[in-house]
Amino acid sequence: MRYKDAGVDIDKEGKFIQALISKINYKRRDFPPASFGHFTGLIDMGSFYIAMNTDGVGTKIIIANQLKKWDTIGIDCIAMNVNDTICVGAEPIGFVDYLAISSYDEEIAEQIGKGLNEGAKQANINILGGETATIPDIVNGIDLSGTSIGVVKKEKLITGKDIRKGDLIIGIPSSGIHSNGLTLARKVLDIYEKFEDWTVGEELLRPTRIYVRDILNVLRKCRVHGLAHITGGGITNLLRLKRMRYVIDSPLPPHKIFKVIMEFANVEYEEMYKTYNMGMGFAIIAPEDCEIEIKREIKDARTVGYVDEGYTVEIPELKLRYTSYL
Repeated sequence: MRYKDAGVDIDKEGKFIQALISKINYKRRDFPPASFGHFTGLIDMGSFYIAMNTDGVGTKIIIANQLKKWDTIGIDCIAMNVNDTICVGAEPIGFVDYLAISSYDEEIAEQIGKGLNEGAKQANINILGGETATIPDIVNGIDLSGTSIGVVKKEKLITGKDIRKGDLIIGIPSSGIHSNGLTLARKVLDIYEKFEDWTVGEELLRPTRIYVRDILNVLRKCRVHGLAHITGGGITNLLRLKRMRYVIDSPLPPHKIFKVIMEFANVEYEEMYKTYNMGMGFAIIAPEDCEIEIKREIKDARTVGYVDEGYTVEIPELKLRYTSYL
């Protein structure tokens, strides 16, 4: 099975996005957008940039509904946003959420609020407000998304332009599947709810790891060259940084859930590594002299590869080679 067999065709999605942005060209002159940003958009504010990005929980909500457990998806909502914000070196400071519902349920509202609060605590970010829309003709259940705002001084901005041959790729483990590829993963839940001594549904609902404190601590000690949040697109997200060859010669071990997906949905490694984080939720590209300091600040970080000339992402031991993002 491929991701598009489950209903999500990444190639068609890319064309859809291109059609959308091809008609968006208006720019303010007094607060212009920066021409770079990759994981997050930037607005020029003189001596600093405001970073903004938006994301949602996706079909992880369906699993929350199946398990009648909504107290973690708020963490995912904040995580998917702030983990993008920090990719340019920005510190997330504010967040707003959007909750679309088909009907009123105070228990669900309380549980979602609990998760949002825990996510804000982990990311050290203010929840400034949000919007709740009751739209039963459009939404069957609930949908949760949000927007993160961060700030970064211009001299501290990280775009990936400084990445060079010989840099190390240092991976930080994920907490599990995070909040991408759930449309495909849910097929496994439908096929086989329990696996050995744990429940697939509970594992799929495990909240996304928030990397904000770890990365900000590293940035206070080291001048890294690139930061990548490994979300939809898997390891091909590295190609969003700079046209280089990223060789993953010591990949982090995938969680059990990924092996279950491969087995029960018959998914190949090539599809898995461009859909899921496969155990590495975040990557730091840094010179060798930063390696010790990074691992001192982030205890479970591990060197997984190196940068060379070219334009690919490769995992030699699996004979995987990607030449484009997504």
